[in-house]
Amino acid sequence: MRTHLPLNALRAFEAASRHLSFTKAGLELHVTQAAISHQVKSLEENLGVALFRRLPRGLALTDEGAALLPEIAEAFRRIASTLDRFEGGQLQEVLTLGVVSSFAVGWLLPRLERFRAAHPFIDLRLQTNNNRVDLAGEGLDGAIRFGDGAWHGTDAVELFAAPLAPACAPALAPRLRRPEDLATETLLRSYRADEWARWFAGLDLPCPPLRGFLFDSSLALAEAAAQGAGVALLPARLFARDLRSGRLVRPFAQEVALGSYWLTRLRSRPASPALQSFQDWLLAEAALGD
Repeated sequence: MRTHLPLNALRAFEAASRHLSFTKAGLELHVTQAAISHQVKSLEENLGVALFRRLPRGLALTDEGAALLPEIAEAFRRIASTLDRFEGGQLQEVLTLGVVSSFAVGWLLPRLERFRAAHPFIDLRLQTNNNRVDLAGEGLDGAIRFGDGAWHGTDAVELFAAPLAPACAPALAPRLRRPEDLATETLLRSYRADEWARWFAGLDLPCPPLRGFLFDSSLALAEAAAQGAGVALLPARLFARDLRSGRLVRPFAQEVALGSYWLTRLRSRPASPALQSFQDWLLAEAALGD
């Protein structure tokens, strides 16, 4: 087993492989063409194989050189990526999360500056979605999603409940004096088909036929409601700014509880220190309320 390969020789090989020229590799690395040639020859002797075919007008990789190049290039890329994560004398830990879009925009983004102030050495990376996420397939450390907390193969920590309530544009609200008045309005729908039926059931009322537009995002649903397209069932806590500003109004106080927001991770993968810190921060922020 080889225990030592000279780093300078590996760097010279990688540069010469990209340029297929010792001269151009030397210019990139600020050394002479002879130095690059010497480093490559040293590496070839160490490995016991030829890595280049020396041609009259340049170089060509041998099969052995072509097999080695992607491994060496990836190794240098990973080293550079790790070095880039050092800041202020401390290593930044990358944390990649999938987040339901409505949660990200309505609750998380207004608080992210506080998280950065509390945890400056966590490099938080967010990928928004519409509640459909594949933790393993997307290479995520965790995901914030809406539901009952029962996702196969995951551990889930409840952040807060998010009951749904009707919301609409201010101009539409005066027509809604009783819940029964909704039967003559356009009821906007999400991909969860039973939301309106369960809201009406909580009032012992039949659910009218649903013919409104269907959306796969609460953000789009809320925007349609704000523009007067109909009445939406929304998690009021996530649209508190729109409700406070009067862009949306709640014509009725009745809510329906269909789930909570959860921080989830794969059960097979222990939580990293960064994920644990983020979880603790989320729970503390959620306890503060709106």
